[in-house]
Amino acid sequence: MNNIEIKDLSKKYAGFLLDKISFNVPSGAIVGLIGENGAGKTTTIKSILNIINSEGTVKILGKDSKAHEKEIKKDLGVVLDDSFLSAYLTPKHINSVMKDFYQTWDENKYNDLLKQFGLPTDKLVKDFSSGMKMKLKIATAISHNPKILILDEPTSGLDPVVRSEILDIFRKYIEEDETRSILLSTHITTDLEHISDYIVFIDKGKIVLNVPTLELLEEYGVAKCTKEEFSKINEKDYVSYKKGKYQYEVLINDKNSFKKKYGITSIDKPSIDDIMLFYIKGER
Repeated sequence: MNNIEIKDLSKKYAGFLLDKISFNVPSGAIVGLIGENGAGKTTTIKSILNIINSEGTVKILGKDSKAHEKEIKKDLGVVLDDSFLSAYLTPKHINSVMKDFYQTWDENKYNDLLKQFGLPTDKLVKDFSSGMKMKLKIATAISHNPKILILDEPTSGLDPVVRSEILDIFRKYIEEDETRSILLSTHITTDLEHISDYIVFIDKGKIVLNVPTLELLEEYGVAKCTKEEFSKINEKDYVSYKKGKYQYEVLINDKNSFKKKYGITSIDKPSIDDIMLFYIKGER
C-alpha cells in the first residue's frame, strides 16, 4: 500500500518546469527526495500539500489531496523551511494551541521532545536560533501522532549530534507504527544513507532516479580505468563518466556484471552525493 501516490505532477514558473513527475511513498517507508537547489524538491512538496496549485494528481491515504484536503491534513505532520510558528509564542503556548487543534495531540510526547532537544518552554520563538526553531518544528509536527510526515530540509543547520538524535526519532516514529511514512527532502544525503528506504532524485524538474536506497548503495559503483579500457566499454553499461588527467571514472549501476564483462576490478563504492554528481556533472 502507498500512503502517497503522485502521478504526472507538473508546475510551470518562469525559467522552470516541474515536468510530469510520478512516484510513490509506500506505507512503512522513508523516502528521500534529493536534488540540487532549484531542482524542484520544494515545489514538489508544496504541490503535495496544495500550498501551490499544480497539475496532475496526488493521493494521500487513498484520497485525492484536493477534494479531501481538510480531512487529510489532520493525518499529516509537516516541517517546511518557512516557519509556521508565530514568533511571539513560547513552546508552552504552542502546546496549549495544539491541544485544542488536534484531538490526537500528545502533550507528554511533546514535552519529552522539548526536553530531549534542550528547548526552553518559556522563551519566545523569535529569540530561538535557527537550529532551535527547526527542533521545535519537528517536535510540534510529530506530537499529534500523524500518519505521514512531510519534511523539507529538517536537519539543515543542525550539528551532527542533533541530526543523529532527530534521525533516531524518525526511525522510532516508523517503528512505533509501520503503517506510517516519511517523505524527507534534504541536501544532506549522508542522512539518507542511514535512514531512507527509497531515493527519488530530481534534476531540472524531472525524476532521473527512483530506486531502493540499498540498491543504490550496493549495486552502483565507480570504476576506475585507463583510456584504452574505457574505449572498450559499451555506452549501455554505464551511467556517465568523468575524464581525469590519467584515468577515467565511470559510474555503473551493476558493478558485479560489469566486473565479469570487462574484468575491471578497481571499483569504488559511491556515496549518494557521488552518484548525484555523476548524473549532474558527468558526461555521456
